[in-house]
Amino acid sequence: MDDFYEIDFLNVESKKSGDAICIRYQINGQQKIHVVDGGFQATGDKVVTHINQYYNTPTFIDAVVVTHPDGDHAGGLRTVLEQYNVGELWMLRPWLYVDELIDRFKRFTSVENLKKRLKELYPNLVALEEIANQKGIPIREPFQGAVIGSFNVLAPSKYRYLDLVVESDKTPEHHEKSEDIFTGLFGLINEAARALVAVLWGDENFSSEPTSAENEMSIVQYANLCDNKILLTGDAGRDALTEAADYAPYVGLTLPGIDRFQVPHHGSRRNVSTELLDRWLGEKPLFQPSPDDTTFTAIVSASKEDEHHPRKAVLRGMMHRKGKVITTENGCISTHKNAPNREGWSAVTPLAYPEEQES
Repeated sequence: MDDFYEIDFLNVESKKSGDAICIRYQINGQQKIHVVDGGFQATGDKVVTHINQYYNTPTFIDAVVVTHPDGDHAGGLRTVLEQYNVGELWMLRPWLYVDELIDRFKRFTSVENLKKRLKELYPNLVALEEIANQKGIPIREPFQGAVIGSFNVLAPSKYRYLDLVVESDKTPEHHEKSEDIFTGLFGLINEAARALVAVLWGDENFSSEPTSAENEMSIVQYANLCDNKILLTGDAGRDALTEAADYAPYVGLTLPGIDRFQVPHHGSRRNVSTELLDRWLGEKPLFQPSPDDTTFTAIVSASKEDEHHPRKAVLRGMMHRKGKVITTENGCISTHKNAPNREGWSAVTPLAYPEEQES
């Protein structure tokens, strides 16, 4: 069989959106299976069922990647680790770096106490670590420059990740900053309440509010499979995408130019900007292109019940740059090249261009 790839974005059926991505690819006759996030805990069985049905009931998964510690990404991976023999688990555990962090936490003088507290704050990572240790699965650090099969990690760098651990609202230094936390919550409420307004083609209104430190920790992965340039972003924010773009030349990636683009954070307005989209995907043409004139595919992991994702401004931003936008709102999505045929699967209808966006 010729080289191929298939990347499956599973429909995480919940009131909130989540990410669960299964990947199978073959390069020079060598086939690999790569799982990136597993949705919520309740999604784990769905991930296993999908892998068994479409990847020929394997017993071995080459790599499992936790993009960041949020429950809508990490939860379902417990089932994956329990059900398969796994070659490597890739995830970042903040408590491993307490020796480097201790001087940045004024309320802690004991390394062991800080380690204990960080484990309490990130229970999803602790649960995965315990399963991996029980099964003898090696745990690797997916910092910038790491290579996971055919995928290169573009972000985060270690120094930025450690900054994010300190800055996070979850970590001990921020428990006393009620004003900052209140402001953040107010921003979330304000963002959710924004009305839709009709605007002309080409207008983009993204949020000035930052995304969370945990989202900025997201592992950004790039691979060139079958001459398709693929970018998986998790919930990466603007800082993560900027760092990834800065690193792209070191893995032979010239920007702009992505063929398969995972829209970060289920299509949130907090994670992208016009400048970043120009950098990754190219600048907007002067005139509105035909709906059939597309140069890349943008995939959004979003639940149909999630009324806040994806944001119309983000969908417009993809389409302004000739992106064909598809979403998991109505079912699982498979993007592929040269992959085996699947009975019962059909072409996805891309989303129509939104004539309105958030104010």
